[in-house]
Amino acid sequence: MDVMTNTAPAGTPKPPRLDDQLCFALHAASRAFDSLYRVLLRESGLTYPQYLVLLVLWEHGEVTVKSLGERLRLDSGTLSPLLKRLEAAGFVERRRSNEDERSVIVRTTEAGDALRGRACDVSAGVASGTGLSLAKAIALRDSLNELTEALDQAARNA
Repeated sequence: MDVMTNTAPAGTPKPPRLDDQLCFALHAASRAFDSLYRVLLRESGLTYPQYLVLLVLWEHGEVTVKSLGERLRLDSGTLSPLLKRLEAAGFVERRRSNEDERSVIVRTTEAGDALRGRACDVSAGVASGTGLSLAKAIALRDSLNELTEALDQAARNA
């Protein structure tokens, strides 16, 4: 490869370009979302992953740590410190399940529930920040969900 002209010798495959990669476009968009969420969540003192935990808890009430990790696609090594910080801040509490001592249940506290009203403001700020119409945002989300399912299937079959 001639780095000065970005050309490959005849018969040599040209390496992929970063800007042509779908995965990089998704990565860059994800980082941009993180930046916007950081600004919008600053007042509440939450990080984006903590906000996601609260979204699940507001939607489902009590959940096991295992099901929370599955829902957020986070391993226990990432989720446990996240929950510890939320618990230390007074937003969630964890307790052992009465039915299965190995299982830990997570739920919001009163302070965690009090943040629920701000979630609408955060969601509206993100929606505005995308610059997409509601229809385009929904179509993009649905396409990304389909892509995720396809990639999960490909990984299982690999």
